[in-house]
Amino acid sequence: MAIRLLITGTDTGVGKTMVGCALGFAMKVRGLRVGIMKPAETGCTPEAGGLRPADAIALKASASAPHPLEVICPYRYVSPLAPAAAAEVDGIPPPDPARIASLCEGIADESDVLMVEGAGGIAVPLTWNFNYADLAAALDLEIILVVANRLGCLNATMLSLEYAKGRHLSVRGYILNDTEPDSSPAARTNAASLKRLTEVPALGTVRYKEPLSLRIVSNVLDSRSAHDREDF
Repeated sequence: MAIRLLITGTDTGVGKTMVGCALGFAMKVRGLRVGIMKPAETGCTPEAGGLRPADAIALKASASAPHPLEVICPYRYVSPLAPAAAAEVDGIPPPDPARIASLCEGIADESDVLMVEGAGGIAVPLTWNFNYADLAAALDLEIILVVANRLGCLNATMLSLEYAKGRHLSVRGYILNDTEPDSSPAARTNAASLKRLTEVPALGTVRYKEPLSLRIVSNVLDSRSAHDREDF
């Protein structure tokens, strides 16, 4: 049975795709069959024959995912908005949750790891009545929360974790991602602060423009909760 993960973030622009690509590549190198799903991508670039989903393309390439791009990313929009809003602005149908679930199940059946990447945060709507938390619940996806290691992330992280808890979702852990080259007082203390604020496992820190630590991959694949994991 495949490990099922939802890569989500505390906000947009926190590095979900970068972390997802690094995880997909590292898992592939470990000999795992990695199935990728980016149910809806917004902000796509028009090209001959359709819209180019850059994030889905990068995820597929990093993990050497075998499934066609039409399966990996079935819903694409030009407007850089939440999928539900982008569909309205673009004047095309919103994502169909039932179809997304069916495609995900098909990918999972042929994979050791199913990695689904969301858009923005966990409460972002795919439709006005169905968000990424609903998708996680429907597909039994465990949450990997990507946190931008900067000032303000403590509040955003705790709100995201509390929302996931309120929806009775399983959270495998959070990953701090250095999105800025310069170290600030917040970036130097956020890891320690979060360990004091939550018992959700800290999976590690991705340093600015440095490769993903192999220990982070091990932590992601380890299903046991461990609040006192080392910060990397």
